Amino acid sequence: MSEIRIRNMIAADIDAVVEVERQSFQTPWSRQAFESEILDNDLAHYLVVDDAGRVAGYAGMWLILDEAHVTNIAILPGYRSLGLGRRLLQVLIDYAKTQGAKSMTLEVRKSNAPAQNLYRELGFVSRGVRPGYYTDTQEDAIIMWKDAL
Repeated sequence: MSEIRIRNMIAADIDAVVEVERQSFQTPWSRQAFESEILDNDLAHYLVVDDAGRVAGYAGMWLILDEAHVTNIAILPGYRSLGLGRRLLQVLIDYAKTQGAKSMTLEVRKSNAPAQNLYRELGFVSRGVRPGYYTDTQEDAIIMWKDAL
């Protein structure tokens, strides 16, 4: 890792983001889904972790009125446990706040304790469950909120 920075995702990043997605999730989003988010969705805002030109992670959210909804966040396996997920989410939070968001929400797998711990450390609290939310495993999602951005 040399020059790590967080920047806005651009269309040229999509192939690398799809690879991060593939290495991170059992049921990854398609290239077409990311194209749609970046090129067609005015509510979507995506960031990448850039390590001297290599995409090492990404995160996205939708800004709807005064709420931000995190759509996804992932870091390449070789870059995990370095604080990049925390840094990336903090930049998303800060950006949402500058855009007028007053709160932020996300869903997380019930089995994903490391992610839940990170979210709690950043001020998110559990507010409910979406039964069977993850269609690949029928696993429940915990709904978490961060108020007063």
